[in-house]
Amino acid sequence: MSNAASGLPIGRGLFYLTVAGAAWGTAGAAASLVYRVSDMGPVALSFWRCAGGLVLLLAVRLLRPQPRPTERPRLRTTLLRIGVTGVGLAVFQTAYFAAVEATGLAVATVVTLGAGPVLIALGARLTMSERLGSGGAAAVAGALAGLAVLVLGSGDTTVRPWGVVLALVSAAGYSVMTLLTRWWGRDGGADAPSTTVGAFAVTTLCLLPFGLAEGLVPHTAELPQVMGLLAYIAAIPTALAYALYFAGAAVVRSATVSVIMLLEPVSAAVLAVGLLGERLTAATLVGTLLMLGSVAGLAVAETRAGAGPARKVAEEEPAPA
Repeated sequence: MSNAASGLPIGRGLFYLTVAGAAWGTAGAAASLVYRVSDMGPVALSFWRCAGGLVLLLAVRLLRPQPRPTERPRLRTTLLRIGVTGVGLAVFQTAYFAAVEATGLAVATVVTLGAGPVLIALGARLTMSERLGSGGAAAVAGALAGLAVLVLGSGDTTVRPWGVVLALVSAAGYSVMTLLTRWWGRDGGADAPSTTVGAFAVTTLCLLPFGLAEGLVPHTAELPQVMGLLAYIAAIPTALAYALYFAGAAVVRSATVSVIMLLEPVSAAVLAVGLLGERLTAATLVGTLLMLGSVAGLAVAETRAGAGPARKVAEEEPAPA
């Protein structure tokens, strides 16, 4: 059950994506704590998140040299892949923060994360002939229903058209990033460590002018706490999570990736109840169970889909003498 091009087992890719989705969910809780004790804005926070993640990823590469690939892609191709991925990541994050500011967290989250699986499923079908099947389609529908119940269950929502447009732009950036990672991963062209480092370098440069306009240095009496939170955001939901995301997204079907990453709001909801003191509602519980069930079902289907080609290859190999 491995991708022939990259050698990463599909089961491990699913595990990487699950950890990444759960880690992404902790970023919102950490960001809310930063906002409570400082005047840092969302674009500045996103800049420091990417810049810090870039520094950590570079440090890991220096301390742990990566094995040389058997086939090195052309420099022009590598730069194109890194540039497109980095711009997609910048659009994804910045447009989402802008959507939150324009129409609120609930609507921005539902539109961005809800439109992502739909756009990715359509794109994967048209460009890579990846089919979900009836079971996969049911899992996607269940996950989107769980997302809507989880995030909109409180009923405290405000829908503003401009915010919805920004959320759709964010979903488009996320979809392009996911589809291209999968496309390049099918032929072994997705060098996950290099792609991650390069993408964060591009994203950091894209966010720098907007961060300077907003103000990069926070004014706060709790500077050590803010620095600690920024270090956590850069390390866990950024450097670690995105490294795992790019590795897993290269071997797992794109639509499956988009649904597994819906674990982000589940993780955020658990932290909100457990650490931030928010009340556990029926909507939170039902939405969480729906999403977890859908993710588990789609992961099983993905594993079985990967087992077919692996079994065929094993049967075709000659028996040892």
